[in-house]
Amino acid sequence: MILTDSLLDFFLETRKHSEDICSPLETEDYVVQPVVDVSPPKWHLGHTTWFFEEFILKPHASDYTEFNEDFSFVFNSYYETVGKRVVRSDRGNLSRPSVKKVYEYREYVTEGIKGFFQESQSKELNALLEIGIHHEKQHQELLLTDIKFILGNNPLLPVYSKAFQDHPVETHQQDWISVEAGIYEIGHTAEDFCYDNELGRHKVYLQSYEISNRLVTNGEYLEFINDSGYGRFDLWHAEGWDWVNQNQVSAPLYWHEVEGEWYHYTAQGLQKIDSNAPVTHISYFEAFAYAQWKGLRLPTEFEWEAAQAFFPWGKRWEWTESAYLPYPNYKKADGALGEYNGKFMVNQKVLRGGSVATPAKHTRHTYRNFFHPQLRWQFTGIRLAK
Repeated sequence: MILTDSLLDFFLETRKHSEDICSPLETEDYVVQPVVDVSPPKWHLGHTTWFFEEFILKPHASDYTEFNEDFSFVFNSYYETVGKRVVRSDRGNLSRPSVKKVYEYREYVTEGIKGFFQESQSKELNALLEIGIHHEKQHQELLLTDIKFILGNNPLLPVYSKAFQDHPVETHQQDWISVEAGIYEIGHTAEDFCYDNELGRHKVYLQSYEISNRLVTNGEYLEFINDSGYGRFDLWHAEGWDWVNQNQVSAPLYWHEVEGEWYHYTAQGLQKIDSNAPVTHISYFEAFAYAQWKGLRLPTEFEWEAAQAFFPWGKRWEWTESAYLPYPNYKKADGALGEYNGKFMVNQKVLRGGSVATPAKHTRHTYRNFFHPQLRWQFTGIRLAK
């Protein structure tokens, strides 16, 4: 556990970073919700604030006065234990509270936490503050991906920020890393922070395999497109093939073909695709189909973890062939925080590694991200195995 003073600095640094992410936005950008999976930036700012108020200040600070009793209904996400909430698809209808009021709420709760932890500390309280910080860091990544979706669906395709580089290039040569068959230990062991879904360190037996030291690039993925990869049913799961046809998918999210040239929407606006940058914003269905086209496969999350020390990672969340399931002896926490991970362990795929949008001090090699196989608004990519 981080010492309280350091933890409080970490909290304040995290709170500021969320607001820095939103600083390039116009007021109108804060309230847009193009699809159900994307939440308005204003809602993220309010929800992460509500988390600290709901789980720390209200139950533990005896002299705390709630900022606004309606905000629990507005900014609760999925915590059934806490009470009623706005339906997720209706978050874009929240013209009130105003952006100004949400920032006032943030300042009020931030000062409340700061004052409370200067007076009170315990192992339990520190643990609650730490999970709240990492919860906000998760939403910082969502802020970046949701803002990109909001602006990327604006007909003007506006620039978000010239500082955020969302398409870095891997410069090393492609090679295959051989891993011997054997028993490997999987799961978190260090004393630093992790989520409960990383716990339950256990042994797995892996057959010998090889894994690429480099992510699949835009140029390589374009070969798949040009070879009618989206038109060949034999490359796709049946559900994936239905998804392609029902949604008329023919390229990764944000790709636009303009007069025979491929462009994509980036944080810097519409840019010509760099063939050397790792492909991103693809679904598990697309990652699987590409691997089939190459005569290869995706690694399991256990293969990824066993080999991760031998290749650079962190530019793209990497789809794996593993279903999101509990580790041995997994136990949900009591109360509302028990809803954090366990109830989502169905119909989702595990992703590993982190991305250009993942905040500093938030990723680790045991981190288990998870999404439904059709989703692609995150910075998702492909690492192949055989």
